[in-house]
Amino acid sequence: MSLPSDIDVAIIGGGAAGIAAARTLENSKLSVLILEARDRLGGRGHTIMTSAGIPFDLGCGWLHSADENNFVQIAEQLGFEIDRTRPPWREQAVEKAFPQSERADFIASLDSFYERAHAAAHSGRDAAASNYLEPGNRWNPMIDAISTYVNGVELDRVSILDMDAYEDTEINWRIRRGYGALIEAYGTPCQVSFDTQVTLIDHSGARIKIETSRGTLTAGKVVVTVPTNLIANESIRFHPALPAKVDAAANLPLGLDDKTMLALDRPHDLPKDGSLRAATMGTAMGTYHLRPFGQNCIEGFFGGKFARELEDAGEGALIAASIDEIAAILGNDYRKKLKPLGESRWAHDPFAHGSYSHALPGHADKRAVLAAPVDDRLFFAGEATSPHFFSTAHGAQETGARAAEEILAKSPVS
Repeated sequence: MSLPSDIDVAIIGGGAAGIAAARTLENSKLSVLILEARDRLGGRGHTIMTSAGIPFDLGCGWLHSADENNFVQIAEQLGFEIDRTRPPWREQAVEKAFPQSERADFIASLDSFYERAHAAAHSGRDAAASNYLEPGNRWNPMIDAISTYVNGVELDRVSILDMDAYEDTEINWRIRRGYGALIEAYGTPCQVSFDTQVTLIDHSGARIKIETSRGTLTAGKVVVTVPTNLIANESIRFHPALPAKVDAAANLPLGLDDKTMLALDRPHDLPKDGSLRAATMGTAMGTYHLRPFGQNCIEGFFGGKFARELEDAGEGALIAASIDEIAAILGNDYRKKLKPLGESRWAHDPFAHGSYSHALPGHADKRAVLAAPVDDRLFFAGEATSPHFFSTAHGAQETGARAAEEILAKSPVS
């Protein structure tokens, strides 16, 4: 579509938050346009169809806290099948790779760590989560690895107050056709200008001027939903400057989680369904989901510094690491059985530079700072602004709806 010269509400970013803001405003009399830098909707939610006919969520894949997740109802309304199979975490590990006795000891250590961190958070004083690892515990490197999957970073960069604020009902489901596909379908009714990179938001005048790669437009109100890294590095600038927003974004950086997908050349040529993780006394490790949705494939997960090192090594490095690790656990014969289907590389995505946010120690309060409107004209949404569901697509969705409701409260329009 051509870029209009003026709009009532411009929404920067077409991920879950931007789409939710637009959908919440759709029955108002306000003109609304999403400005999306990519050629697609979904942001960090993106499903591809692999050559084997297996959907692969490069980004968000789990309906976390599914009993409180708005995307469950959205999925049901749009006819997306929900898989309620129990996730293959904690106890559901392949015995050969991670014997039960070892696994039980690890889980006990992991739970004790969380209990210590939770108790410390109740003091109200912030600190790095790594402070609450038990000195000398042999599982500490692996607990750190779990943090890279959960937070996208190692525990020394995680605020205990932020970690404690996260709410998880421990009910986790999946979308068979892909979470990213659901988010994109949710945005189908929205007016969107694709391939439109915003570089400057000038809020010095009566109307807000927005400079983009496709020209300039003005708006009465703006909703900013982009990942924190793009605000922190000033890929998008504000005039007058908003140093508090830039500082908040810098202290809510995106961690990194990447995924791989591998098919097998023969049906059912795997151990029983579940998770595959070696009892490794190290943090640089992947973890694997065997047969997601019952399909003959393996989904791999990598996080933190290890994921970044593999991305920096070039395309295909994540796949190669997956094959090496699986072969080391299950036997070298698996090298010739595994077929690469895809990998994500979110650190190298120019419109994200990472996966999802975490608060640095001492900065758990920055989520509220980032979320606060400016002059009732600039509104901020996205998973990083969610007080309790940050790092999730449903958290982003809720904040987009919240920002839109803030606009409606200031606009005498129905």
